Amino acid sequence: MITFIVSLIILIGGYFIYGRYIEKVFSPDKNRKTPALTSTDGVDYVPLSSKKIFLIQFLNIAGLGPIFGAIMGAMYGPIVFLWIVLGTLFCGAVHDYLSAMMSLRSNGRSLPELISGELGKTIGLAVRIITIVLMVLVGAVFLSGPASLLSSMTGIENLWWIILIFSYYVLATLFPVDKIIGKVYPIFGFALLFMAFGILIAIFVNNNPMPELYNSLNNMNPNPERYPVFPMLFITVACGAISGFHATQSPLMARCIKSESDSRKVFFGAMVAEGVVASIWAAAAICFFNGMEGFQSFMAENGNSAAVVVKNISSTWLGVMGGFLALLGVVVAPITSADTAFRSARLIIADFMNKEQKSFKNRILISAPLFLVCIILLNINFDIIWRYFAWTNQTLAAITLWSITVYLAKQNKNFYVTLLPALFMSAVCMTYILVSPEGFGIPHVYGYIFGTGFSTILLICFIIKRKYSIRTELPHDI
Repeated sequence: MITFIVSLIILIGGYFIYGRYIEKVFSPDKNRKTPALTSTDGVDYVPLSSKKIFLIQFLNIAGLGPIFGAIMGAMYGPIVFLWIVLGTLFCGAVHDYLSAMMSLRSNGRSLPELISGELGKTIGLAVRIITIVLMVLVGAVFLSGPASLLSSMTGIENLWWIILIFSYYVLATLFPVDKIIGKVYPIFGFALLFMAFGILIAIFVNNNPMPELYNSLNNMNPNPERYPVFPMLFITVACGAISGFHATQSPLMARCIKSESDSRKVFFGAMVAEGVVASIWAAAAICFFNGMEGFQSFMAENGNSAAVVVKNISSTWLGVMGGFLALLGVVVAPITSADTAFRSARLIIADFMNKEQKSFKNRILISAPLFLVCIILLNINFDIIWRYFAWTNQTLAAITLWSITVYLAKQNKNFYVTLLPALFMSAVCMTYILVSPEGFGIPHVYGYIFGTGFSTILLICFIIKRKYSIRTELPHDI
């Protein structure tokens, strides 16, 4: 329990200490007018209160990641808390905050446009394609999944839930951000935080045994040879530490924030809140089953289903009503990530095509093909495709970190705050695709060598490019 308590303290303290430092690195200007004020269009650029934006941002990025991902990460033992804490503070929160600030200073531009401006048009085009595919994929999977769960909870046929959820996606994507998302998200965001708080209280009330990090730094996964901590853990726990998906969502709120001085609270704060939620669910998974052995036995007996773990914990610790609200939160979380995924995809395409979105006709023309692809994807088995989603998501995070690093270097700011996470995540992603069963499956030792070598090559390229840029910017003697 000590490891868990210390994790929460560091996360909260890190928001105030390291969060302020990162804010100082970027130097937000409270007097600078934001895109919400200079480009107000009543659709996507709509000024909203910072409290409302925080809850919307939190729900945008949360999804099922800090719940399901944290539970699966807990299979590795208490070392999961180390990654959640360090990943949240030094990778995820920095990634989310600085990508949002870049968007703020670029009139709310979408992530691919930001990356294109820093890493070149070729990489920007690749990211644009990958991001749109990811957004539609998220929309499709987070349509069928919640529909199936609602069907099992109510007995109503699955098709009707699909129609209902899909209709909501259409409305949330097309209507002004303050009309639907701005009204329901704060309520659901508060509910998700309240649910996590209820689980937190239950952890302390039950006070069941948990292994401590200082006694067990080793990999406690039942199959450590197949699932080594590096890189598997860092791909398994994404949204609870760092996720490329977050950077696709930050520009949505960058178009609504009224003051740059609120950005740390919204973007850095939402990521820290997600880290706290992830820590709570990781601890709950171990604590509820009286330790690692009971937790891992239950997972083995139930097909490693995180959903079953959530159901058991919620219904037992929170009672009938609490359990229902918790399960409802598990349904709402993916739905509220999917609708903004479609909205983000619309804006990415609109930015690329330079199509203003105040016109309802333009919104329809861009969104209709996205919805059509989503419907087609519902007929495909996602088991194989989804295995690569986590890797692609973390690869997008690494690319985003590199683009922020280049941006900070150009601005003569401390770029090491993103350079080090960028190097680490690059090594993680390269090693994962080389050694994982879904990738090339080569021996781990070779994967580690190639992964480290890949990051080293990227570092050398960055150093050379930076020295060349500095040299060309220096004044020459006449």
